[in-house]
Amino acid sequence: MEFILNPYALTLIISSLLVGGLSLFIGLKVEESVRWIVFAMLSFTVWGFFYGLELTAQTVPEMLFWSKLQYIGLLAAPASWLVFALKYTGVDTSNKKWVFPSIFALPILTYIIVLTNTWHHLHYKSNWLITTGPFPLLGIEKGIWYSVQIAFSYVFYFLGTYIIWKRFRYANIHFKLQTRLLIIAGFFPLIINMLYQFSWLKPFEGLDMTPYAFLFTYLFIAVAILRFNLFNLKPVARDKILEVMTRGVIIFDHRNKIIDFNSACKNYFPNPIQVKLGNLAEKIFFDRPEIIDLLNNQERQIIESKVKFSGEESVLKIEAVPISDSKALVSGMMLLFDDITAEIKINERLKKQATELQQLNDLKDKFFSIISHDLKGPVFGVKELIHLTQNGLISEEEFMSMLPEVSKNMEHVAILLENLLAWTSSQLRGEYVQPQILDLNRLVTSQKTLLDRIAVEKSIQIELLGFENSWVKADKNMLELILRNLISNAIKFSNPGSKVVVSNEDLGDMQKLCVKDYGVGISEENLEKLNQGISFTTRGQSNETGTGLGLLLVREYIIKNGGSLSISSTLGEGTKFCISIPKAIQPVSLV
Repeated sequence: MEFILNPYALTLIISSLLVGGLSLFIGLKVEESVRWIVFAMLSFTVWGFFYGLELTAQTVPEMLFWSKLQYIGLLAAPASWLVFALKYTGVDTSNKKWVFPSIFALPILTYIIVLTNTWHHLHYKSNWLITTGPFPLLGIEKGIWYSVQIAFSYVFYFLGTYIIWKRFRYANIHFKLQTRLLIIAGFFPLIINMLYQFSWLKPFEGLDMTPYAFLFTYLFIAVAILRFNLFNLKPVARDKILEVMTRGVIIFDHRNKIIDFNSACKNYFPNPIQVKLGNLAEKIFFDRPEIIDLLNNQERQIIESKVKFSGEESVLKIEAVPISDSKALVSGMMLLFDDITAEIKINERLKKQATELQQLNDLKDKFFSIISHDLKGPVFGVKELIHLTQNGLISEEEFMSMLPEVSKNMEHVAILLENLLAWTSSQLRGEYVQPQILDLNRLVTSQKTLLDRIAVEKSIQIELLGFENSWVKADKNMLELILRNLISNAIKFSNPGSKVVVSNEDLGDMQKLCVKDYGVGISEENLEKLNQGISFTTRGQSNETGTGLGLLLVREYIIKNGGSLSISSTLGEGTKFCISIPKAIQPVSLV
């Protein structure tokens, strides 16, 4: 082959080698998705280099030989550009494995047609030698597939450039610079090629200026990449950083217009569709002026804002971070969103638990003090009485006269011990509730029988009303302790000669059991303490002692059995305790 160099060929060959060398160097520095622009640049290098060699050839066969080699780059370039655009902008093709192979289908088919053109002349109908210019050039008569190749190449270039423009038209200034350069790289050579195709830009017949436009454009892009680290942080990497953040991120420019955001931020908006590039903050936060103020202040601040999602109120922590340029001028604001509803609830729960723990410790100290007195007094009194009787210091008649008082004291000790054991069990290891169907009439009657003797000693009558055919579902031991405490408490605070009324009312799915006494009543202050579950002690009408532990157990056991407690009282008239218990149907076997 004879090579005769000319300025046009030499320019193409040198610029191709320069762009090719820079492309290989850049390819070693950037990551896989950005590396596709390197493949595009190398494709233009192949195109330009072999077109330069074609311009040195002197015969048609030689020119066609170099033409077939240059078509490797000419066809690979638009496909590489489109793949670069898809990967650079982070388009998700994970569920469409066919996308990238299909992009290269037409270029591969076209290259096969170029190689076999002499069989069918689909690409070139005919070729001849143009000798009217300063050096020989290849003349061509275009075949039908030549137009197809031009069409899909233009589509690939335009589509890739549009994808880049659409993704970053509202991006920050760094990505805007990249986008503008890439749009220039996509459109400028195409404009030159269009002028060539319409024969509007030809220094002389047969010379294609398109490879020059591509090579000079990409030489400029290569210098920009190396000089400004243009792809040091590619958008895909930036996207991955944002997307792994669980906090919502929205970035605004100096006009309060959204220029970037991550998908997590949409979880913090009742209407996520409002969050899109280019939207103004005033439009998104029109009903939340505190956020607009946060942006306008242009200072680092943290606020809490309440918002409703599906009828439920959530608390968001919003942090504003100013974005400054190299001159320390605020060019935008970044808002970070975090849902702290659960955190606030946990903190409130911890505060409540801390308060309850303190109350429990106070109650424990109080109980130990009371128990040491209330248990110690009666037990030591019985011990001393036995000791005096054994030594003959007290006669049998005197012992028998003291026995009723001793018996009464021991009744209170027994109730105290029972409550103490139940409370200790519930606090140390919890209570295992074993609900069963119970005959409420039988249960109340048995408790009345147990407490009748204490009532008789105070001339108090216990009345039972409305318990016929009443069945409940509850833990038997717990319900017995509830009834025993309520009735004994009513006896304790009743006036001698009065009565205690224990009644029942059917409420449909619940049984409402009330214990009413006609005694001194409870003051408003103490009634409020009872309704809040705060323990306190008072002495009964006959100076009976107490610990306040019984009512605590009553409240706890009722809740564990799915019921509720209500208390009403009037000073000087009496008190009424009412509990609700889940109703049960009478077992068939017992009908």
